[in-house]
Amino acid sequence: VQLVESGGGLVQAGGSLRLSCAASGPIRNYDLGWFRQSPGKEREFVAVARRNGAKYYEDSVKGRFTISRDSAKNTVDLQMNSLKFEDTGLYYCAAGSIILSTMRRIETYHSWGQGTQVTVSS
Repeated sequence: VQLVESGGGLVQAGGSLRLSCAASGPIRNYDLGWFRQSPGKEREFVAVARRNGAKYYEDSVKGRFTISRDSAKNTVDLQMNSLKFEDTGLYYCAAGSIILSTMRRIETYHSWGQGTQVTVSS
């Protein structure tokens, strides 16, 4: 499956952004996640929406970010509220078949988008 992200941009701290990831085909057989990467840092897990409906978040974004998937539209969105400077990065959408113990690992996901930039000004 091919993935294309959109919705990134520049926002002030405390603001909100909504990222969207469009898949080229049906998403019902995939777990869909969001990762981010800041300059000089490794790509890190942000959130995942599993095909069974379960959702998991990195601790630093809990209560601020919400992941949602829409099987009718073949999309997975990431609503980001109360953004902080440290949320700045290139955000990637990913698809795979995960188990909980590996959901944070990049190699668990077999398809990736090209990324969309989120910049939060302090």
